[in-house]
Amino acid sequence: MAKTRNMPPPTENVISIIGAGMQIVGDCDSAHTIRIEGTVEGTVRAKKGVVIGKSGRVTGDIQTADAKIAGSVKGTLMIESRLELEASAVVDGEINTARMKLDEGAIVNGTVAVGRQAPVPAAAPTERASETKKTGKNGSLFGSGQKRKVSA
Repeated sequence: MAKTRNMPPPTENVISIIGAGMQIVGDCDSAHTIRIEGTVEGTVRAKKGVVIGKSGRVTGDIQTADAKIAGSVKGTLMIESRLELEASAVVDGEINTARMKLDEGAIVNGTVAVGRQAPVPAAAPTERASETKKTGKNGSLFGSGQKRKVSA
């Protein structure tokens, strides 16, 4: 008689699913991937990825390595690697990602930062630079506002 082993399932492809009609109020955390077809009100954190189907709705922030969105998100998206917004996606909020694919028809309302961002310079040097620049006769920073004669 052969012995059977009870082995746990491999964990590299584990996907947690929030099905259509299901509503979660609170934060969702996963070491793998989360697929959302229902509604989540809270922060979604997944180490590998987040997939939001056409009927999926998230009101809260999303933090993950990769994300594919076909539904709607109202909050901040912090995507380490790649964000894909399908034609049916609606995002209201801030997007920070290294790479982004935006299909025609997707709607984004808010700020988008793609790629490695340079640090924002301090406001003081900018203010001093504008204070020292001379203005023209009409107050313009670009000169007198009069046309120049060009000799032929």
